Amino acid sequence: MIGFLLRKTLYDLWDNMFRIVIVNLGFIALAAVPIFLPRLAAKFIDSQALEIVLTALGMFLCSVYLSAAAYTLKSISDYGSFGFGDFLRNLKTAWPAGIVMGFLLFVFFMVVTIVIPFYMSIESLTGLILSAVVFWSTVFALLSFQFYFTVCTRLVTPGKNLIKAFRKCMLIALDNSGFSLFLLIHNIAAIVLSALLAFMFPGPAGILLYLDEALRLRLLKYDWLEANPGANRRKIPWDSLLIDEREKTGTRSLKNFIFPWKD
Repeated sequence: MIGFLLRKTLYDLWDNMFRIVIVNLGFIALAAVPIFLPRLAAKFIDSQALEIVLTALGMFLCSVYLSAAAYTLKSISDYGSFGFGDFLRNLKTAWPAGIVMGFLLFVFFMVVTIVIPFYMSIESLTGLILSAVVFWSTVFALLSFQFYFTVCTRLVTPGKNLIKAFRKCMLIALDNSGFSLFLLIHNIAAIVLSALLAFMFPGPAGILLYLDEALRLRLLKYDWLEANPGANRRKIPWDSLLIDEREKTGTRSLKNFIFPWKD
């Protein structure tokens, strides 16, 4: 299943490279708000509170944008495409999910920059235990909530039941712990690669598409388990479940990638 996931994602990224780059450019423009605006403001107003507010504002803007991007990129995962108008329509639908994730990201930011360093500064066993608990809780949150945007697009009514989305994220991560860890490691590697390419490709859009592809295929497992109660959850017949997907995706040679018009 993982091999097919990587192949399908690669094909979809390649076929929609221009759209992926455009979505990433929009994110890069918004990301300048939490990165540069607080530093700029600090040169004129010496206020830590103002810096925190501007950072939070930037996180909320980026999260709303990523939420709309996730709703839009879903069409690629479903063997379709999208246009600029689709993104604007999805923005109206996706902004509540983005606001919630923006708040969560701000909490992560505060935990990493303030809470964990504070506990580690306590030179005692209590401080060490507390910092360890917070650290591993943060790791579990990262494993779970990497699914948040795609869960909102596929499993939750738009703009509603966002608490349900968090619960589903945690259940998916717990039921697919190895798969979730693989996705997180892959996404970290994708971020490193994106940094080398100025985050234009694969970038945030590529990671969102990859996560949507991953959850979409993983849901086939639950459809099969629902149709086969009592089946062994450890022995999912992925070869049978992915027959239609493999036919739709097909295979390509290196020549097909570089010179598709010669087929």
